[in-house]
Amino acid sequence: MTSERLSFGTAGLRAALGEGPMRMNVQTVELAATAIAQWLPAESVIIIGRDARYGSEDFANVTARVMAEHGHRPQLFPDPVPTPVVAHAVSAGPAAGGVMVTASHNPATDNGYKVYAGDGSQIVPVDADIIEANMSVLPWPEEVSIIVPDSVELLGSLEVDQYLAAISRPAAKRSLTIAYTAMHGVGGDLFVQALESAGHTMLSVPEQHAPDPDFPTAAFPNPEEPGTMDLVMALADARHADLVLANDPDADRLAVAVRREAGWERLTGDQIGVLLGWYLIGQTEGDRAVATTIVSSSLLGRVASAAGVTCHETLTGFKWLVRADSPEQPLVFAYEEALGYSVLPSIRDKDGISAGLVFAELVAQVAEYGHTVDDVLANLYAEHGVHLTSQVSVRFEGENSMGRMTERMALLREAPPTEIGGVVVDVTDLIDGTPELPASDVLIYRGEGVRLIIRPSGTEPKIKAYIEAVAEDQELAHSRRLALEHEARTLLG
Repeated sequence: MTSERLSFGTAGLRAALGEGPMRMNVQTVELAATAIAQWLPAESVIIIGRDARYGSEDFANVTARVMAEHGHRPQLFPDPVPTPVVAHAVSAGPAAGGVMVTASHNPATDNGYKVYAGDGSQIVPVDADIIEANMSVLPWPEEVSIIVPDSVELLGSLEVDQYLAAISRPAAKRSLTIAYTAMHGVGGDLFVQALESAGHTMLSVPEQHAPDPDFPTAAFPNPEEPGTMDLVMALADARHADLVLANDPDADRLAVAVRREAGWERLTGDQIGVLLGWYLIGQTEGDRAVATTIVSSSLLGRVASAAGVTCHETLTGFKWLVRADSPEQPLVFAYEEALGYSVLPSIRDKDGISAGLVFAELVAQVAEYGHTVDDVLANLYAEHGVHLTSQVSVRFEGENSMGRMTERMALLREAPPTEIGGVVVDVTDLIDGTPELPASDVLIYRGEGVRLIIRPSGTEPKIKAYIEAVAEDQELAHSRRLALEHEARTLLG
């Protein structure tokens, strides 16, 4: 046993590839898989999938072997698949859990390990704590076999087809020409197939379509990052596309760009979320709900309220969002501002493929009336106020960086501001939780037309501030947002 090693959290594991207990390697995965095998009920079915990163195949194979050795019934995708395919496979069958080997949109140097509960949702802290406790007492393995036993059931085209059937939509009223990038990830073929089945013409960036663990055109393959969508926007210009869509490498996120006077511009995660929420509320009936996170725009709540639909606010992460679902008020949509969207209740995680399918449907439908998504946003702003969001983050460098980050959060608690951007604010501290929200290291400042949420990173010495400014017009909302950004940088030190 070693005193310094990767800890298993609610996000599972994620770190740089390399040797030793602080890196992602077959030894670390052996420990994690063993701890999960001990956590599962006896003789469980467990689904195992992987992306196309370096190490992913070995990590998935080790997991399947460990599960079989502990008396479980692992079902393994031997080829790379998108994360939502694994989430669907877990929820659609008799599985007691699932593992997805992926580092999502991290750089090529990283890999990770994500765990699902039996309902297809990500595990919550109580489960992660059990797995971490199991893992912490295991001895460091010297030799690790990557050979998959013959008893392991292999999954493939049948399960992928079942996923595509689950997310399918009626043929679009208008065919769009869509420029798309898979960002060197595993979603390319499935995304194109799903959108073409709905009647759209797909143009995929050839340099980024096939999985490539080196991510040669995107060192940090997150479509939120500047420059990562340049190739797909250039393709859209050259081929006169109607819409630009992008996935991250494991295809659980969706990015969107639309053509404006200045050229192609990305929508924010909140804008995509509000548009999808507005559309799906209009497409559904009965007593139902939507969900978003405390750091996402409050506009979805206003749209939902106007339609008589309940809107839940949760902590960040789909492990919380999907648990807002209930038989009395089923969720028809959930989103978080970091490009994560759930448009199908049966898939209990974010899904960039089905979200892209619905967003294209939305664009095609409003185009039937001669409108654009910008027109829809303008109407929503006119009815509910202009809602602008942004982020500010401060990284603490040098010695004792994590300690200084903790000290900064303590200082904010000891001397909370009474005004932000010239607006009087109330403070909500979630450190001990509230009747609505679990305990979390989060501070929320709210005032007339302003909201600022501050929380530290759980894995690096960085504090994030999530900003929202609301006003009757764009100019005032913009000036409030700038004032909030300045105040946030001052508060974070």
